[in-house]
Amino acid sequence: MHSSVRRVCAAVWRGETMKYPCLIQKQFCKTPVHVHLESEELNNLGAPKYVFDADLMCNFQDKTKTILTAEKKLVQVTGTAMFPGDIASDLPSLSGGTLTVFGQERRIEQGCKNRNPDGSVNYCSLEVV
Repeated sequence: MHSSVRRVCAAVWRGETMKYPCLIQKQFCKTPVHVHLESEELNNLGAPKYVFDADLMCNFQDKTKTILTAEKKLVQVTGTAMFPGDIASDLPSLSGGTLTVFGQERRIEQGCKNRNPDGSVNYCSLEVV
């Protein structure tokens, strides 16, 4: 048995809380972005109940996808922004909004709060189009 496995088992038996390693490290988050998130909940005026605006640093990965249509092919540029920890703890889910990266405003297509086994948020990821 490896020594790290022994340490984890011993910590669990002693009742200590385990600290999970952050999978997205701050030292690799070098891309400045502006994040604008809106909650799905609406207030009595029909506007989003919670709004989150922040200038953050992230690990941004560009992707391109070629979609073949009947007329011609279409190239769609997408990307994923990854942030250490929980960027918007007051929002239950990261569902809608925009992300400004490299001077371009992109629509957030999917957001995810990636969790540890104990329920705490390890990192957040936003997929943009």
